[in-house]
Amino acid sequence: MPLRGEVPLSGERSLSVAVAQPRCVPYDVRANAVAHAAAVRAAAGARVVVFPEMSLTGYHLDAAPVPPDDERLAPLVAACAETGAVALAGAPVPGPRIGVLAVAGDGARVAYGKVHLHESEAARFVPGEPAVTEVDGWRLGLAVCRDTGVPEHAARTAALGMDAYVAGVVHAGHESALHATRARRVAATHAVWTATAAFAGPTGEGFGRTSGRSALWSPHGRLLAETGPAPGAFARASFTRRP
Repeated sequence: MPLRGEVPLSGERSLSVAVAQPRCVPYDVRANAVAHAAAVRAAAGARVVVFPEMSLTGYHLDAAPVPPDDERLAPLVAACAETGAVALAGAPVPGPRIGVLAVAGDGARVAYGKVHLHESEAARFVPGEPAVTEVDGWRLGLAVCRDTGVPEHAARTAALGMDAYVAGVVHAGHESALHATRARRVAATHAVWTATAAFAGPTGEGFGRTSGRSALWSPHGRLLAETGPAPGAFARASFTRRP
């Protein structure tokens, strides 16, 4: 559950954003879509729900790409239709890329491909390009894990015009402090809201323990809401701006 958020001032426009870390079944897109759907419903009222890197398959580099018209995504599409949310879910996508699927009530599309790949990832995937996705007039800069540690990535994304920088990551259990360090750097440099959805529970490629502790920060680098380390949690906050 969210720990704290902000109430918009009169005349400001707000966007309710949640970060979720559902329990993941290795390679099982259908089961994970059901878990994502449950997270979207639990975060009722959130217009955008951000999920961790490769959340629909687990961080398994040999997982097959998930095309946006994959029928296994149907439970998540249905939950988005029911709640009016947009889910930003992590998955390997055609390319192949380590991608973000933007899922809404009318279906899914590939919104982003990870730009800064680790060496092990580059053996299987091709890099994408900086991108933003727009929701209710808010321009959300997209990032996946290692992208957040490369200042050039946020700079190139900001050049496209962004109001917030949202990321899905997989970090080891002892690396949860990276979320705040990187988010606050982006906020200080670009004066944008930030959100990081971090994998929780075990996953592949040696990640027997991951960090969890998904969180959201203000453009001043103030922590707005944070989860614990366990799978199944979410946090939510309102991003606001002057019209």
